[in-house]
Amino acid sequence: MIPWLRGDAPFPPVSKALRSPNGLLCAGGDLSPRRLIEAYRHGIFPWYSEGDPILWWSPDPRMVLFPEELKVSRSLRKTLARGVYETRVDTAFRRVMESCAAPRGGQPGTWIVPEMVEAYGRLHDLGFAHSVESWLDGELVGGLYGLALGEAFFGESMFARAPDASKVALAKLVERLRTQGCRVIDCQQATTHLASLGAREIPRAQFAQLLRESIQYPPSGERWS
Repeated sequence: MIPWLRGDAPFPPVSKALRSPNGLLCAGGDLSPRRLIEAYRHGIFPWYSEGDPILWWSPDPRMVLFPEELKVSRSLRKTLARGVYETRVDTAFRRVMESCAAPRGGQPGTWIVPEMVEAYGRLHDLGFAHSVESWLDGELVGGLYGLALGEAFFGESMFARAPDASKVALAKLVERLRTQGCRVIDCQQATTHLASLGAREIPRAQFAQLLRESIQYPPSGERWS
């Protein structure tokens, strides 16, 4: 059994999350900006299917990318050097989310349900959620989105409709975050794709400590340009 969040009830400690399924912490609550920001500050994120209650997760271990550990392949380096794609930030946030939610080969559905698009759209309007976009000949062909809180960035999803389009967006994001003093990029769960880019797993307790050090004050939003 997991707790059910009612009203303004706080999240349980992440140490109470289940081992199987890994990281399931609680259910219920809402997707208000206040609730979402509080969740991410403690290393918790929502992940559920349409028609299901909101489920909150904090897996152990946690997949993260330290900005200084990004791996840029030779081919990606060439793509970046040639300037194949124009990179923009925060110009098409909802379109990026909708593109990330679009059906993909081998996946029966998506966790980026319409309520999530609306909720993160509100966070974007408040300056907490951001998109990094790859454009080619005036067309959006790749990108990613996530939340920036203090010295941490919480990556949510990425998509690509052209070669290396999402990787270029990630490289540009990391470049920006380095200049802002970002300490860690949360990738949530392990994938071979993320590992190939330099992400690695760390214990949840270490991740929670990183967040305590990186988000020390009530966060404030800021639009990127």
